[in-house]
Order: sequence, then C-alpha cells, then structure tokens
Amino acid sequence: MFEGQPKGLWALAFANTGERFGYYTMLAVFALFLGENFGFAAGTASEIYTWFLTLVYFLPLIGGMAADRWGYSKMVVLGIFIMFFGYLLLSIPLGGGSVAIAAMGAALLLVSFGTGLFKGNLQVMVGDLYNDPQYAAKRDSGFSLFYMLINVGALFAPTAAIKIMEWAQSSLGYSKADSYHFAFAVACVSVIVSILIYYLGKSTFRQVLTVKKQAVKSEEPVEEMSKAETRERIICLCLVFAVVIFFWMAFHQNGLTLTWFADEFTATSSSGLQSMLFDVTNLVAVIIIVYALFSLFQNKTTKSRLIAGILCGAALAHLIYQYNHLPAETAISAPIFQHFNPCFVVLLTPVSIALFGWLAKKGKEPKAPVKIGLGMLVAAAAYLLMTVFSVGLPATDHPNHVADVTPNLLVSTYLILTFAELLLSPIGISFVSKVAPPKYRGMMMGGWFVATALGNKLVSIPGHMWGMDLTIVWGTLMGICLLAALFIFSIIKKLNKVA
Repeated sequence: MFEGQPKGLWALAFANTGERFGYYTMLAVFALFLGENFGFAAGTASEIYTWFLTLVYFLPLIGGMAADRWGYSKMVVLGIFIMFFGYLLLSIPLGGGSVAIAAMGAALLLVSFGTGLFKGNLQVMVGDLYNDPQYAAKRDSGFSLFYMLINVGALFAPTAAIKIMEWAQSSLGYSKADSYHFAFAVACVSVIVSILIYYLGKSTFRQVLTVKKQAVKSEEPVEEMSKAETRERIICLCLVFAVVIFFWMAFHQNGLTLTWFADEFTATSSSGLQSMLFDVTNLVAVIIIVYALFSLFQNKTTKSRLIAGILCGAALAHLIYQYNHLPAETAISAPIFQHFNPCFVVLLTPVSIALFGWLAKKGKEPKAPVKIGLGMLVAAAAYLLMTVFSVGLPATDHPNHVADVTPNLLVSTYLILTFAELLLSPIGISFVSKVAPPKYRGMMMGGWFVATALGNKLVSIPGHMWGMDLTIVWGTLMGICLLAALFIFSIIKKLNKVA
C-alpha cells in the first residue's frame, strides 16, 4: 500500500494535513458559533455557512488559472500566508455587534481566498509526481493515501475544538460564545505547521517545482493534444463535475443539518461500549490495529512484522484499559460526531486500496466514472437510513433539544457516507489529474472545486427546510443522490472512453 509511492507525496500530503486540521477545527463549531455568538436563525446561519463553503471551493478555479501562468508552488505558499491572517482575524473576540460581523466577513474572505490558492494547486503538484512512468500505475492509490492524510488532520479537529473551548470556559472564565475564538486560533497554529512541513520537505518534490518554470523559459507546450481530444476531455470532465455538485450538497450536511440533528435530536450522553466511540484516542487505537494487521500480512521482513505486532498489542491494551475504566456516563457534544467521517476515511483507505488492487489484478477493477456513480448510490443509502429512523420525530425550527435518538444512527450514517466519499472524492481528483488536457490542468482541477462549491451552496437548501418534517429533509437528499447516479450511468460509455 505504502510501497512504490514517490517520496514527494508524503511532504505534500502532510503539509495538507496541517492545513486541513485547522480548517476542520474551525468548521466543526462554525455553524454553532453563528447562532451562539450572533443569534442568527437557522436560515441565516445556513446562508453564511454555505456561502463560505462556496467561496472555499470556487476560488481554486481562480487559483488554478493563476498557477497555470505563474507556477503552482508560488500560489500554494501565498495561499498559506493569506489563510493565516484570515484565521488570526477570526480568532479575535469582538462580541456580536456590527464590527464583529464585518470582521468575520473579512476573515472568511481571506480564508476562502487563501484556500483557493492552496488547495487545488497542491493537488496538481501531487498529480505531477505521477507523470513519471515509474509511478503512473500508482496514481489512484497515491491520491487515496493523500486523501487519507487529509482526514488525519480532520480526525482530531472536533476534539481539539471542543477541548480548547472547555479549557477557555473552565480555566480562563470565558463565556461560551467567546470560547469559540480559541478554536479558531488553533487554525492559526496549524497553517504555520503546514508551511514548515512544505519547506522542510521541498527537496522530495523538487521535480514538480521546476516543471512550470522550464516550460515558461523554453516557451514550448508541455504536451500537444488535438483540439477535438481537448474538447472531448473537457466535456467529459464537466459532465462528471455536474454529478459531483449533488454529492457535495448531500455530503456537506455534516457541518449543518446533521450537526443540528446531533444537537437537537441525538442523545447527549452515552454509556458502555458505545461511549468509547467518543474518545478520539480509542479511534486512533482501532486505526493502528487495522494498519498493523495489514502490515503483518504484507511485510516480508521479520523486523517489520515484529514492529507491527508490538503496535497492534499496544493499541489493543489501550482499548482494554479504556473499557475497564469507563465512567458511568460520557457526555456527548454535537461537534464530536464530525470526527467519525475522517476516522472512517483513515480506517477504510487501506481496505479500499487492497480491494481495488485485488480487482485490478483480476482485470475487473471498475473505471473511475463507475466508482463515482456507485458513490452516489451509496450516498443515497445513507439518507435512506436517516429517513427511515426519523419517522415519528417532531419537526423543529428552534435550537432546543427535543429528542434522544441513539448516537448509533449518526455514526452509521457517517460510515455509509464515508464509503460513498472514498468511491467518489479521491477517485474523482485522480480522474481529473489524469484526463485534464495538460495546458489546462490547473483550471480543470479548479473546475472540480467549482463543482464542489456549487454543491456547498446547495447545502443551504436543507438548511432552509429545517423546521419541516425530517423525513422530507432527508428524503429530498436521498432522491437527489439517486437522480445523480442515474445520470452518470446513462453516460458511462462516453466517460469510460477517456478514463
């Protein structure tokens, strides 16, 4: 799984991990912050939340076009510094008045613009590592590993946000509303770590830093492609982008309606074995066990197997200790549910790579467009689950706790959505990096994020529906995913021709 990958993958991936940790720490509590600090109603909060996400994922198009002209590394570094100032401004407690609202707006613009310069261009650089023929066959698995490490950062983000807010309230005497700014300050630190990793690891991906510079000096195109083939590839990518819009509309409910569901409808405490799910150290122990077991079977040296066995035993001992010292009850905070998706991504990535590797050896691995279509069907199944188990629950349009649904419902939903994400997101990014015409790589990777941006804007639709019967909210999302799946399977032959 880890063997045969270019060295530069790890430096670029860990630089992204640091940045994503900060972003998801902020995002884990942002929707709740809008209500707590400013008193915004659900509709207003959902508009602010989704416009921010829209900009975060739309601006990589501009960033990609800029990088196609001036170089990817320059835009990546500039983006990190701009993000830092955005998070810094967001971390200053200014109250809930007009000045605070204006400062928040400016901070969100800086964060979104910085992300636009950073995110897509870093992924183009990752894709360039696999232009070397010796790594070409590892492209999909490389992007899966890259995606996994993004989620390592996201895994710890909700816990970091909750713990630092609790510390600010209990030890420093800050109000609940002001304590959110401490979570935002974590993001400032994370982007500093990100830029340090990027610079320290630069020697491992130097070959992709010089590609653009050399092309500009020689004034020669990187690769010739006919106008007809260029047009066909761009059309196929745009068709995939159209489907991706609706996946992200459904998936990014995790920070909005699914968080509201956790806050208003899900039990606020847990006991027994179930409560172990809400301690991130237990999730890390399970992840270590899974990776250690893979290592035991895949590594050929005795030393490697011994290390894997020790790690597996230590992680298992931790879980046993934790179970034997469980408190009678464990409090559950709504943002903590957001650590399940990144946990499942990290946990299931080796399973996904192994499965598709096994199918590839048999010549039966589905092409990227088929995986994307299957991802939409799986996403529909997640909202079918939410629909079925929301029957009989009251509608709500006010931030009060009105029911105590088992936490297992949201955990299961996040698990299913993660299966969908692994079929669609890293595979889709790999597909874009492979199919995009060389002259327009930055722009087309930006196009992937524009599709994501449009999907994130549509996230607000269920937000505005909040207050209706919950089966209508979840049923709408399920239907949209099914229609998107039918669309992509209807054009699958056209897409498979360029895959």
